[in-house]
Amino acid sequence: MTPTTREECVELDAADPLAPLREEFVLPEGVIYLDGNSLGALPRSTPGRVADMIEREWGRDLIRSWNDAGWWDKPRTLGAKVAPLVGADPDEVIVGDGTSANLFKALVAAVRLSGRSVVLGEAGNFPTDLYVTEGAVSLLGAEQRRVDPDGPGLAEELARGDVAALLLSHVDYRSGVLRDMAGITRLAHEHGALVIWDLCHSVGAVPIDLSGLEVDFAVGCTYKYLNGGPGAPSFLYAARRHHAVADQPLSGWHGHARPFDFTPDYEPSPGVSRFLSGSQPLVADAALEAGLDVWAKADMDRVRAKSLAMTDLFLARAASVGLSSITPAEHERRGSQVALLQPEEGAGYPIVQALIERGVIGDFRAPDVMRFGFTPLYLRYVDVFDAATALVEVVESGEWRAERFNRRSQVT
Repeated sequence: MTPTTREECVELDAADPLAPLREEFVLPEGVIYLDGNSLGALPRSTPGRVADMIEREWGRDLIRSWNDAGWWDKPRTLGAKVAPLVGADPDEVIVGDGTSANLFKALVAAVRLSGRSVVLGEAGNFPTDLYVTEGAVSLLGAEQRRVDPDGPGLAEELARGDVAALLLSHVDYRSGVLRDMAGITRLAHEHGALVIWDLCHSVGAVPIDLSGLEVDFAVGCTYKYLNGGPGAPSFLYAARRHHAVADQPLSGWHGHARPFDFTPDYEPSPGVSRFLSGSQPLVADAALEAGLDVWAKADMDRVRAKSLAMTDLFLARAASVGLSSITPAEHERRGSQVALLQPEEGAGYPIVQALIERGVIGDFRAPDVMRFGFTPLYLRYVDVFDAATALVEVVESGEWRAERFNRRSQVT
């Protein structure tokens, strides 16, 4: 049952089994942070972890740390920590490079495995996915087609029988719509297509079962719900059944079967390590590891239940002032964010700016979406109630019309 008063929210917080994890994060006084779906909050252990990496592992132990501190194996040890969050086995995930590079690797590998010539993507996907696909198909001499994944056109496109790979976002970055991973993966496989899921807005937000659903490839970032820090490295999942034959295009030294033989010709690693390319950002890896160690203390079912309860609360309060939601009401179709539209054209950006001045941080996505992310590890129910109350006050008072709120910054 959705709480209707602040007092009820205080009671929910007192009984929340995830409440102790809030103390694991640095949360500025007077700020309610609803943008963890874009950049996660700082774990308290991160500065110390990074300092130790710099001062001891690098500063004192120098090059010995490739062995002694496990630098060389860091893509695999971090991958093993990501694996439980995506429903994969430890040897199916590696961490390294950025989301764009890993999407490119997965796309090219899937097309080469399939032998077909079409990459099917979603119209309106996050630009990185669209742009990387354009580059990949251009180099491969293939074709990109786009479809609305939530409409009947997806089945029709797959039925044409020429799709090599289907690339979709598990949670839509604008609307927060959660796609049916099981049903879509099954449908694609029935028509002979491989599937690549972009998990950037779902890892750490919703339960994921890549291995159980027989997904082929997946890519995700670690700086949103996983709290790895700005620019933290990405992860790549490749199903074990593809390891022996997958041929990714960025065949760097770290993906070689025997890198320290220094042979002139490339021989890919026999496992998921074949998707590695060059040296990894080890300072950033240290920051990410601190975030992943917090996640090791969390129960994903409890995270999901709290996420749905908080978004229910926020949606109910937003509806009271005439804001419409493009985030589904149905739990099974909702990620961990709320995307709202204001009836008055051009109001979305200044409303978000007025909220930020009040200490409620969300973000804006063109052309007209106000976006609010809910991160159950450090958000309280009372935070959600207070943020929704601030939203109601900003809309009803019209304070967002002030000129200072309408001046656009480069990053929105």
